[in-house]
Amino acid sequence: MDAECLDAGINMDQQQPDKNTDVKTSDVYRVNENLPKRFNNPECFKGYSKKMVHPLYQTTNQIYGSKKPTVHEMPTTFHGSQRKFSDHILKRGMFRDNGFNTSLEQSRITGPNTVNTFHDRICFHHLYRTGGNDQAEINMI
Repeated sequence: MDAECLDAGINMDQQQPDKNTDVKTSDVYRVNENLPKRFNNPECFKGYSKKMVHPLYQTTNQIYGSKKPTVHEMPTTFHGSQRKFSDHILKRGMFRDNGFNTSLEQSRITGPNTVNTFHDRICFHHLYRTGGNDQAEINMI
């Protein structure tokens, strides 16, 4: 009886297709004629690691992302983007605003009535100064 099981196991192995053969999407599904090669041949996708992660710390995204795509997940049609919207930008370049900025920069720290001005390269903020009236020191500089 063990010999029959062994023979059946050998026959089962021979009937299954070889895993080394590349099955293309066009072999299984009807595909569009302008389908890129990367969608017709899912074996060309590289980068799926065989690194084992401890099951306790493995997330569902890691489980899903560790599997290589098969022919059943590949798209059968391809509709590439038409660059009509951005063609004029490619020809002429992006719009460049050469306007002069006249707004005053105000700080949330010092309040809305004070204006941040750059007087000193090392100690430019009046809150860094410790002596007397801070606003008077700024006006003197």
